[in-house]
Amino acid sequence: MADPANTNATATDPQPAPRSRWRAAPPWPLPALLSWGVSWAAFRLMLLRDWPMVGALVIAALLGVVLSLWGDSWWRKAVVAAGFPVSFALSLPMLGLGDMPAWVWLLPLVVMLLVYPVNTWADAPLFPTPAKALHALPGFAPLPAGAKVLDAGCGLGHGLQALRHAYPKAQFYGIEWSATLRWLCALRLPWARISRGDIWLADWSGYQMVYLFQRPESMPKAVAKAAQELRPGAWMVSLDFEAAQLVPKASYKASDGKMVWIYKMPFVYARP
Repeated sequence: MADPANTNATATDPQPAPRSRWRAAPPWPLPALLSWGVSWAAFRLMLLRDWPMVGALVIAALLGVVLSLWGDSWWRKAVVAAGFPVSFALSLPMLGLGDMPAWVWLLPLVVMLLVYPVNTWADAPLFPTPAKALHALPGFAPLPAGAKVLDAGCGLGHGLQALRHAYPKAQFYGIEWSATLRWLCALRLPWARISRGDIWLADWSGYQMVYLFQRPESMPKAVAKAAQELRPGAWMVSLDFEAAQLVPKASYKASDGKMVWIYKMPFVYARP
């Protein structure tokens, strides 16, 4: 639903959240960690019970495929399903890697934990903002030169790059909890100020725009924080996920098909 007072807004019907029996799955990347561990434990157990090697491999790999149903996107499903066969293949001399110790299969888990610290598992995964998703944003949410724009949960900085293209005269800030991603983002984007921190504890009051690409279940938390901290006239922009309790000032569909939801303080709350 668009604000009737805003002629630039695009009317959109509220999109109900998809209902799935996998909604209760643990937060990412826990499904990947659990599925890899379960596949390897099953594989070892079958070998201890003198199962044929080929049969044990096939069943462990199929178990990973079944557990990939936890994933809510194709790339997550692929990560979960491929974890066991890839880690097993790394130990095969036929790949030219020689005899490798059994702990090699833990390396993907270590990499995953470096990218996704445990206390960020409830937030959005590393998923980049499409380059052209925010090109039309200034037409709906104008900003003065020098405005401070925050990407809350900036990852590798793709959202900041899209924002800079839309607002070349703004000042850009990013907050990222993962030390690995924060370092890489700062290296990639020397023109932005990237800090390591918790987006839910950081102060949003000094920004004229806060950009989010979070989970749908994070949006009520984001609305509450923005309503408390953002100043009148400031914008909250969400890619792909609507703040269902608010009436957007505007919304539009980007060229890649993703929705951009735009909210302005003070927020207008939707009627029940």
